[in-house]
Amino acid sequence: QKTHLKSICLQYHLYLLLNSHFFCLLKNEMGLIIFFLCAYVPKTAAGHCKWAEVLKDLEQIKTSKDIDVSLYTANTDEDKECQEPVMRCFLLETKVILQECLIKNCSKTQDVLNIWKNGNASLENNKLNSTTSEKCKECEEYEEKNFTEFIQSFVKVIQKECK
Repeated sequence: QKTHLKSICLQYHLYLLLNSHFFCLLKNEMGLIIFFLCAYVPKTAAGHCKWAEVLKDLEQIKTSKDIDVSLYTANTDEDKECQEPVMRCFLLETKVILQECLIKNCSKTQDVLNIWKNGNASLENNKLNSTTSEKCKECEEYEEKNFTEFIQSFVKVIQKECK
């Protein structure tokens, strides 16, 4: 959501610029160049990895001592066609962490909530794979691992997705 707000802010400023000078800009060659560059900027700003905000928040919570749970942890080396179910699994388990934080009132509750919200938004925006292969595992089929190993695996999967 943070990334989305930055994009909206940038688009608003471009809107103001174009709205006030639109017709003057289009009368000369330089104006046309500026117009096309401005039209291109929002696409490049939004072109970075959609999971960047999730990655930042994962860095915030990875050293938390408040969170002590075992979580189903997807393999980091799953096939590309299983990427969406893997991400969904990590997000489902993030919801478990969130529930644990709400019960224990841990210091990283907001960061965990951000991971869950931004992760779901990124997954919906990306639509990595609309059909799930028969060979993809269900979340509960993965091994349960401690919080630290879960975060390390989640980070690896996101970094793989962002390449």
